[in-house]
Amino acid sequence: MSLIDIPTLENSAADSRPVLEAVNRQLGSVPNLFRLIGVSPAALQAYSGFNAALSGTLDVKTRERIALAVAQVNRCDYCLSAHAYLGLNLAKLSQEEISRNRLGTSDDSKAAAAVSFAALVAGERGHVNPSHLEAVRAAGFSDAQIIEIVALVAENTFTNYLNEVARTDIDFPVVRAADVF
Repeated sequence: MSLIDIPTLENSAADSRPVLEAVNRQLGSVPNLFRLIGVSPAALQAYSGFNAALSGTLDVKTRERIALAVAQVNRCDYCLSAHAYLGLNLAKLSQEEISRNRLGTSDDSKAAAAVSFAALVAGERGHVNPSHLEAVRAAGFSDAQIIEIVALVAENTFTNYLNEVARTDIDFPVVRAADVF
């Protein structure tokens, strides 16, 4: 049971409802994460803006791969479950690729560079050395894209931390960080 009460869509803060209703139209439901963030309309607005801006950057497969790697580093079962589901159903990643992404790698060499860099940024809290930047550049990522990878790490770290603090009830098929392969 979540440690912070998660309202229904109907009982959500009035200022959060327009965003939550848009999520409902897009997904057909409002996952617990969104209703949890919506307890604070300011946090929901900030998250929605960050999420919307970043959704137009790297491709969906890369974004989901990064989300999986960061959730594994941060041991967030809610986000692992959500992004495993989205990885399979939205990004069309294979179960094997999802497993590799959780380990900070990929079968695709360019994706592997992004995913391993994201996992390193999350695990080292940004303390990377110049050789790590050069490896991502050598894989074909521009400086703007490197900044976008770091932004995705930050966005996912926020949801990882919030879900761990709240112990959000998982409303996706459950994936556990402890179930390492």
